[in-house]
Amino acid sequence: MKRILAFSLLAATIVASCASTSTGTPQASGSSPTGQHLKIGLVTDIGGLNDKSFNSLADQGRQQAQAQLLVVTSVTESKQQADYVPNLTKYAQDKNDLVIGVGFLMQNAIWKVATQFPNVKFAIIDGAPTDDAGAVKNLPNVANLFFKEQEAGYIVGVIAATMAKNKVGAAIHNTVCSMGGLPIPPVDRYIAGYQDAVKTVSPTTKILNGYSQDFVDQQKGIEIGKSHIAQGCDILFQVAGGSGLGYIQAAKAAGVYAIGVDADQAAVAPGTVITSALKKVDVAVFQTIRSVRLGTFKAGDNSFNATNDGIGFGTVDAIVPADAKAAATQALADIASGKITPKDTVQVK
Repeated sequence: MKRILAFSLLAATIVASCASTSTGTPQASGSSPTGQHLKIGLVTDIGGLNDKSFNSLADQGRQQAQAQLLVVTSVTESKQQADYVPNLTKYAQDKNDLVIGVGFLMQNAIWKVATQFPNVKFAIIDGAPTDDAGAVKNLPNVANLFFKEQEAGYIVGVIAATMAKNKVGAAIHNTVCSMGGLPIPPVDRYIAGYQDAVKTVSPTTKILNGYSQDFVDQQKGIEIGKSHIAQGCDILFQVAGGSGLGYIQAAKAAGVYAIGVDADQAAVAPGTVITSALKKVDVAVFQTIRSVRLGTFKAGDNSFNATNDGIGFGTVDAIVPADAKAAATQALADIASGKITPKDTVQVK
């Protein structure tokens, strides 16, 4: 009898330790040490889990929470914007303790679902609940997770401007570029900070900007990348999710440089991606899940920035001179101290 009981306990432990990843029907595992199983559901935007950026980072935060906090977690991918409401609703109906929506485009969906389920906690990355008229309606059960993307954009802009000004490597035309997916606030803040740094560090450097109008289609990113390169661009900063991977691909094909976004994208194109503007979505997701577990969940605006390790810059390629890297490190410190306040409005459209 004792052997049977021991075997049963071992089997239960093995089942409870299994990891969870779902792209349709959520699967879950893990539990809190207290025996109370907090359930967490994560809904991606249309960029999907393989964007090597925004959604991928959010899912990393979910997985870290599952491993370290022993909560039950699931993730569901949205294939189109029409999926947002049903995906969020499914998790709320399943009585998850926290439902996380990834992305600005989910603002209205979060408002609709959170108002219907006032006893369920929600969080939205890069946005706040917005009603059908487009007005922000903060709710007592929704945490708005905002980032100061302009700070990360400024830091990588310092590297780009220094290389362009000094004509380092393939950066011979003193021209730098950026491409957003859509001209929405989280995207434009990145670009605004990038442009601000370039204008500050190297006023003579030419700046080009464009939008793929898409966060998925890589071919659109390739075409804009080719256009920018044809106009002399040597350093391309992508803020476009999956579409941005095409922008990086265009830089690689032309033998020029690219800058990644959100996650450290050095591995996407080694030798092409000189650094990345980091937006630590994984940190925000992990900390928000932990706040629910600890009973410290804060509805309304929550900010992630240079002062709380919410932004930064990624791996710096060997082609980047020591002075450019040092300048970026100093810029990060100056932003954190308040000495530098990057602009958050795009200057070159």
